Amino acid sequence: MAITLQAKGLTKEFDGFVAVNNVDLSIEKGSIHALIGPNGAGKTTCFNLLTKFLQPTRGTITYEGRDITRMKPTDIARLGMVRSFQISAIFPDLSVLQNVRVALQRTRGESYDFWRSNRILAKLNDQACAHLDEVGLADFTNERAAALPYGRKRALEIATTLALEPDMLLLDEPMAGMGREDVTLISQLIRRIAKNRTVLMVEHNLSVVADLSDRITVLARGEILAEGTYAEISTSPEVIEAYIGASHE
Repeated sequence: MAITLQAKGLTKEFDGFVAVNNVDLSIEKGSIHALIGPNGAGKTTCFNLLTKFLQPTRGTITYEGRDITRMKPTDIARLGMVRSFQISAIFPDLSVLQNVRVALQRTRGESYDFWRSNRILAKLNDQACAHLDEVGLADFTNERAAALPYGRKRALEIATTLALEPDMLLLDEPMAGMGREDVTLISQLIRRIAKNRTVLMVEHNLSVVADLSDRITVLARGEILAEGTYAEISTSPEVIEAYIGASHE
């Protein structure tokens, strides 16, 4: 399989504390890859390194064969590698349609043209509606974003992410704070949008990880503890010990 995103020797130190230590990671094109581990394992730091919100102390990161180690997040987003955040990032006072349309306005260049007339911006409506349909929000286009249930707010955030035309999505705990119904909704959404994209996600919900992931990397104390399918890592004595130990801390 072709490799979309690869890290070699990825290391991050904070004033002598090694948060991520010599991590080698390869994400196959077209796969759903999960990054998991007990609290304090270094997942968030590793994710922020891969998405360039942190610079590594050592190591290299390549995307589609291109070295992005020192690139800025905005630059790698333009290459097609786009991330979400744990906290839903939407404009609460805009409509659902307007939220996606803001993301689409990037195609007009450096300006988001908030002062343009509705007639001009309406040219983006069909494309915005297509993204909303893709995430199951076609019936909510005129709803105020703040009025959406939590799970649908996350779906709207994914729609705005899709408007950036990513080839790879990096999802930071997409199920955080969700009830069972919302988890089912977003799980189905991730499976649907991953059909023609690569997905890397950090996720605590192991049932979601088991259901969605083609491959899983387990971190502990900033290092890779295990990697494989869910069937392989779930029977690993080292992984079981790491999670049981974390539960008793």
